[in-house]
Amino acid sequence: MKSYVKQNRYMFGLGTVGRDMMYSLVSMYLIVFLTEILNLPDSTMWWMTGAMTALRIFDAVNDPVMGFLVDNTHGRFGKFKPWIVIGGIIGGILTVLLFVDYGIKSPAYVIIFVVLYLLWDLTYGANDIAYWSMLPSLTLNQKEREKTGAFARICANVGLFVTVVLIIPVTNGLGGDTKAWLTVAIGIVLLTWAFLAFTVFGVREDKSIHVKQDSTSLKEMFIVLFKNDQLMYTAISMGLFMIGYTTTTTFGTYYFKYAFKNEDMYSVFAAILGVTQLAALSVFPLFSKKFSRRTLYTFSTVLVVLGYLIFFFAPMKMIYVGAAGILLFIGEAFIQLLMLMFLADTVEYGQWKLGNRNESITFSVQPFINKIGGAIASGIVLATLILSGINSAETPDDVTETGLLMLKFSMLILPIVFILIGYLIYRKKFRIDKELFDKIIDELKARGDINK
Repeated sequence: MKSYVKQNRYMFGLGTVGRDMMYSLVSMYLIVFLTEILNLPDSTMWWMTGAMTALRIFDAVNDPVMGFLVDNTHGRFGKFKPWIVIGGIIGGILTVLLFVDYGIKSPAYVIIFVVLYLLWDLTYGANDIAYWSMLPSLTLNQKEREKTGAFARICANVGLFVTVVLIIPVTNGLGGDTKAWLTVAIGIVLLTWAFLAFTVFGVREDKSIHVKQDSTSLKEMFIVLFKNDQLMYTAISMGLFMIGYTTTTTFGTYYFKYAFKNEDMYSVFAAILGVTQLAALSVFPLFSKKFSRRTLYTFSTVLVVLGYLIFFFAPMKMIYVGAAGILLFIGEAFIQLLMLMFLADTVEYGQWKLGNRNESITFSVQPFINKIGGAIASGIVLATLILSGINSAETPDDVTETGLLMLKFSMLILPIVFILIGYLIYRKKFRIDKELFDKIIDELKARGDINK
């Protein structure tokens, strides 16, 4: 093992703590800020529903183009780190601007929002694609990739759950108004920049993985995306999983405020699940030594479905809701990491099949998926909040039983459908197991496409 491999494992992982704090703030709590803090009326929120859904889909289409730009970047600092820095700095500034109260509640606010959100999506996407597409350039060893990926997902989930656990208590402690949310946004952005420094200054790529190749043309970009069949099946499975996962997590605050009727318990619930998910990610390498990825994916899906069903039928007591959440998030933690590994392995598969190594174009699929999933999830959440009467409710008691049932159905039943379909597509179509991967590496070395 090269001397810097272990250093890479930790420096790469630490870089995503702040990134995921910032992403969670925008993806999960921007809607809360709009509906609960700015108190935008239903007339404006209908415009926001259409705008957010359309924006995320539009920007998702741009992610492969950003991957194309990263893959064709050549310079002293490589092709990944410049975009990590540029996207991180500009994306942070735009994050703060999204949480500014401009004093407008009419549909005219939508214009300001559209401009800021589109620019945020573009810059965060640049950072995200460059960051994750660096992973395959660190090692060709599948088990080391799992360790590095697992630690990165642990760090990402630390960022996620720190935000989820503290956002409501901290903003309420600061006054619970627009200024409080702006202060939190500024603090999270500063942490994002600090943690990105670990990756920018502490990670070294394995230069033996790369061989000199021509720049990728736009035509070749589309070939990479559509002729790499394993990448396509991975993308579809990931996309369906993310729709379900993002829908559930976005509803969290509303569930505890309007259904559970104790908003303070949301932080307790999130803390329990955070520890659970981090523990699951920590032990994943041990499970991967004994079981195949296919077996682990099946086991994880069973846990997720069981967790959703218990959650839906559970009485409003934390012992039942918490137990269901633990099952759900153990399974989802495993699936998230497995999806990352599937995506990483399609880089070598694409190089083997198509002749060029395109990490960033391949990994541009991940933010594309996250944004499409987020777009559909946002549409589900916003439409549910309006139709159920939650957005216009003065207090939790104003929401009818029918409205609460609509909330629970959208949060807990629809996601099962999406996640199960994604699993079935994986089982039917994905075929990169350890045997095929080892064969691919041997043939790439024999062809001179990877230095021996």
